[in-house]
Amino acid sequence: MSEKITKLLGKDAKDLLEHKCKVSASSLSLPGPDFIDRVWSVSDRSIPVLRSLSALYGHGRLAGTGYISILPVDQGIEHSAGASFAPNPVYFDPENIVKLAIEAGCNGVASTLGVLGAVARKYAHKIPFILKVNHNELLTYPEKHDQVLFASIDQAWDMGAVAVGATIYFGSDESTRQIQEISRAFKYAHSLGLATILWCYLRNNAFKTKEKDYHVSADLTGQANHIGTTIEADIIKQKLPENNGGYTALSYGKTSSKVYSDLTTDHPIDLTRYQVLCCYAGRAGLINSGGASGGETDLAEAVRTAVINKRAGGTGLIMGRKAFQRPMKDGVEIINAVQDVYLDKDVTIA
Repeated sequence: MSEKITKLLGKDAKDLLEHKCKVSASSLSLPGPDFIDRVWSVSDRSIPVLRSLSALYGHGRLAGTGYISILPVDQGIEHSAGASFAPNPVYFDPENIVKLAIEAGCNGVASTLGVLGAVARKYAHKIPFILKVNHNELLTYPEKHDQVLFASIDQAWDMGAVAVGATIYFGSDESTRQIQEISRAFKYAHSLGLATILWCYLRNNAFKTKEKDYHVSADLTGQANHIGTTIEADIIKQKLPENNGGYTALSYGKTSSKVYSDLTTDHPIDLTRYQVLCCYAGRAGLINSGGASGGETDLAEAVRTAVINKRAGGTGLIMGRKAFQRPMKDGVEIINAVQDVYLDKDVTIA
């Protein structure tokens, strides 16, 4: 075990590194060098899609491991350019975003049509591009929360991207339209040979109560994952779960008591294992998000998230703000620290 990983986990090291999950790993399709051959080759994905997935899984420091590390920078739309890039203005220039992903040895870089299009001829053949096709823009006043298409699948194909990404706000008033819209987009993307990645986020004011924020509950995020996998997302992006029981606390929808008694505990690895289980038992890889930048605690938080994701049976981390809102050298360091978790054979599946 890397001494650096143990040190960064601090007092939680033993609990996180030795935990045994309630749901056995033997019931999952786990990441590994043969993941595409073992899992996707028996699916309806075409040969060009398998080639695109292979390009993504086969690039960077994690190439050939079955794990992936992606740099996502679409926050210029989601949070505003000022909020995203003022902490480190060099990233107003799209080329520096791609340079960071390359320097850090990422499997791919996910960003907007404008960012990737601005440098596509120089970099699309050097690192896999993932074009994020929809966004929630917050310039409209009063603010509204709705993912709308900013780009087309054809534009992703034209610039040489290997995959497209999209967000659905499950639970929102607009979720039905978004599900239909992105399902059609993903079908077309697959027909062109592009892989698909879905940001399966929850959005509903009712999900946040006085007691807890159930936008990060294992049962609700797990169901979002399940729907995302149903519309044939090849990879699912989800926030790390922080609690459970969203269905029961809000007294809506349908669930089973066995979700809470037999399949989960309050342990973060068990909660994340349920997210993996909802991704068709790991057939669609689960990548957890790195979250907002919090300053000095970012490195420890990122490594903790990576350990939880890996031990739960997840496929990797997609980390943006913790990396690009600091000097490039430091951003590379934090991404490499996360990758080191997936490269460390002593960090095993729980």
